[in-house]
Amino acid sequence: MVPTESFVFFQELVETPSPSGYEQPAQRLVRQRVETWSDDLKTDVLGNVTATRRATDGEAPRVMVTAHCDEIGLMVTDIDDKGFLSFAAIGGVDAHLVPGQRVRIHARTGAVHGVVGKKAIHLIPAAEREKVVPMKDQTIDCGFVSREDAEARVAVGDPVTFAVGLERLANNRVVSRALDNKMGAFIVTEVLRRQAEQSTNPVNLLAVTTVQEEVGVRGAQVGAYDAAPDVALVIEVGHATDTPGSDGRTQGRMELGKGPVLVRGANVNPILFDLLRDTAEQNNVPCQVVGTPGATGTDARVIQLSRSGVATALVRVPLRYMHSPVEMLALDDLENTVRLLLAALPKIAECQSFIPV
Repeated sequence: MVPTESFVFFQELVETPSPSGYEQPAQRLVRQRVETWSDDLKTDVLGNVTATRRATDGEAPRVMVTAHCDEIGLMVTDIDDKGFLSFAAIGGVDAHLVPGQRVRIHARTGAVHGVVGKKAIHLIPAAEREKVVPMKDQTIDCGFVSREDAEARVAVGDPVTFAVGLERLANNRVVSRALDNKMGAFIVTEVLRRQAEQSTNPVNLLAVTTVQEEVGVRGAQVGAYDAAPDVALVIEVGHATDTPGSDGRTQGRMELGKGPVLVRGANVNPILFDLLRDTAEQNNVPCQVVGTPGATGTDARVIQLSRSGVATALVRVPLRYMHSPVEMLALDDLENTVRLLLAALPKIAECQSFIPV
């Protein structure tokens, strides 16, 4: 079970807007959260936050525990004469989902509420009811009556998020937008918090929340180069396959509540994978495994190739309905991921080499 005080932070982090390129509000929360547990805390020019906790032994390996904090969203691209806002996607937004949604425009003076207009079904010809309305033909209605009225409140380039927050469901599950990948950023801070409570620190721990993953894993490339880790543990969501219509044969089986998912394949150091799998078994942490033959579409892809190479592992948390306003996960999976990572740190410190031979 995620501790109550930590859950309060988790909810605040998830509900704080952070579309790619506009992560500052979420990263401010992260910095406030980790400051007291860090020997060094910095933000780079892209916006990545790195909190360092030095090892008891100065010769210990540098271990980067990392996740991206950005979310998908929208951006205002135009304002017409009647005050309606045109927009484009930030990251992978499904145009099917957008019409009829309530949204918030995050303007300079504060959040502005609006809706994405949806034509009444009575007015849509039967032949067109199954078609997707292109995003370029959708508009946001904030109730403005003119361009001047709108420009007094919002501006081209303002980011937009769906106006939904986190809610608890049955069986210790939660639903919200932006669980991809605020849940990973939360795990990073929680690992740092709990490691700081220990009497010794076996590794030089680099807790890094990265930016701009949803638009091309951009932040991690800079963050990994700056951190120069020996080992990287990347936390990310994965497509749950325990819903009607899902097929575990093609994407690997991932089920809510059955623990973190360890990825095997070219993007993962095989020695580090074995270490994590053995650690899970020895500490009775429920764990799942999926195979990914090539590079993944995650921060692990660029971190693994940073500098002269980084021993990298990818740990996923099962997520239903990814890139929608109703993403769902099991809080037990977050807790078990934190347990696994904390138990792995001393074993990483003891490992002689991660060079696969």
